[in-house]
Amino acid sequence: MKLNIKNETSRLKAVILGTAESVGEIPSIQDAYDPKSVQHIKAGTYPKESDMVMEMEAVDAVFKKYDVKVYRPKVIKNYNQIFSRDIAFVIEDKLIKANILPDREREYEAIDHVLDEIGEENIIILPEECHVEGGDVMPWNNYIFIGTYSGDDYSNYITARTNMDAVIAIQELFPHKIVKSFELRKSNTDPKENALHLDCCFQPIGKDKAILHKNGFLVEKEYEWLLNFFGKENVFEITKDEMYNMNSNVFSISEDVIISEKNFTRLNTWLRENGFIVEEVPYAEIAKQEGLLRCSTLPLIRK
Repeated sequence: MKLNIKNETSRLKAVILGTAESVGEIPSIQDAYDPKSVQHIKAGTYPKESDMVMEMEAVDAVFKKYDVKVYRPKVIKNYNQIFSRDIAFVIEDKLIKANILPDREREYEAIDHVLDEIGEENIIILPEECHVEGGDVMPWNNYIFIGTYSGDDYSNYITARTNMDAVIAIQELFPHKIVKSFELRKSNTDPKENALHLDCCFQPIGKDKAILHKNGFLVEKEYEWLLNFFGKENVFEITKDEMYNMNSNVFSISEDVIISEKNFTRLNTWLRENGFIVEEVPYAEIAKQEGLLRCSTLPLIRK
């Protein structure tokens, strides 16, 4: 398999879609990875496996409609494998293994059938000190946008997933790209004040547009840089509640086609008004774990 990812929106040809099969019991509060999951565990509204399986099958059906080759992880019994973007990401013709939370290592092993097709020579494993997850990394033509957190209290945040060591390592791997990092707002307790990954508060769409949430960025100048880069008229600004519901975490099949959650009424209306075809799917249950469509997909080839 020849990998090819240069941006977020070129026509998708092959993707790894996570799986909700055999996700296991509802986790304890101590075992949850993010504040939104904790909120739903406490409220007794944590998503059911059957609902999440149905939501992911709806996405699979959209991929098949557009003739996209879909790979799925091998199912590990009683193990959450929904968020395939966390475990690896592709830039150009290289797959970079994410340095994820240690107890999620088996998720990466469950895609070994795909890794075999890619070949060892095209897989990069970063040094141990480089923490990074795919939700923080966005190739955008000449740029690579990366969400990070560089505070001295980094280790106190289970929600801080990508550090500056990883930003520097990626710049060294792709010296011909402009690597632009963004400091994200982190909270272990309040999901409305937490940008778990860059794609929780920003995502490029189409050729020149973007979805953006100001409060997800710790440094206002960095948010303003994105606003100016895409142009105010090309940016859809989402509210705190819309960020909480993961409105920026849609997924592009092409420059014209976007998979979005069916309840994102304001966003989906704007997308259609701007010429996009919107494929609506139910994904509100999966969203309860602070991840949505981009989080559960790992693009391998775009043309």
